[in-house]
Amino acid sequence: MKKALSCASIALAALLAASPSYAGGDVKAGVYASKGTNLDGSPYSGVATITITSDTTCTIVWKSGASPSVGICMRDADTFTAAYKMGEAVGLAIYKIEDDGTLSGYWTIAGQSGAGTEVLTPK
Repeated sequence: MKKALSCASIALAALLAASPSYAGGDVKAGVYASKGTNLDGSPYSGVATITITSDTTCTIVWKSGASPSVGICMRDADTFTAAYKMGEAVGLAIYKIEDDGTLSGYWTIAGQSGAGTEVLTPK
């Protein structure tokens, strides 16, 4: 058992060492201009505010309609993801972190068809 554990530890260390390093832009705390398309293809715009809470996590609040959407987010390599609540609905957004800090991605809402698009541009 001790030998198997040692091999597992070595394999885990090798996997972590081989993981790609962060190569994209960086997600900064602050206000972002939000522009995208709804699930039906209609356009929208607004603002999103990102607050960094750790090396990999953050909170995000979108304001583009009557009530804000509030979520948690995670940063890893060149990917930025967020899970959020919009009223009683739960959603998911996945973005690519561009070199200039712009976030370009897609989002959806649980139980609804399709995906919207969104670009968050640092202000």
